[in-house]
Amino acid sequence: MTQNEMMLQLVDILEELTGVDAVRENPDLQLFENDLLDSFGVVQLIVEIESRLGIAVPVSLFDRETWGTPAAIAARLEEIQEEG
Repeated sequence: MTQNEMMLQLVDILEELTGVDAVRENPDLQLFENDLLDSFGVVQLIVEIESRLGIAVPVSLFDRETWGTPAAIAARLEEIQEEG
């Protein structure tokens, strides 16, 4: 999967979870600061990433700073995929 394909699928997931299309328009949108994701949303996000993208995301790797924007999440997923 290319980085662009991953980003498109990630944005689809985020749009479904948040109900906001701004995640598609702004890859630097602060998800937590704008109350678009909370702890329950994070769990849903991790489940959807594993289900749709086939990337296992250990909860221990998740922190709000590293995973705060769609672009940051995509970058971290790419790192996990390369490591895996």
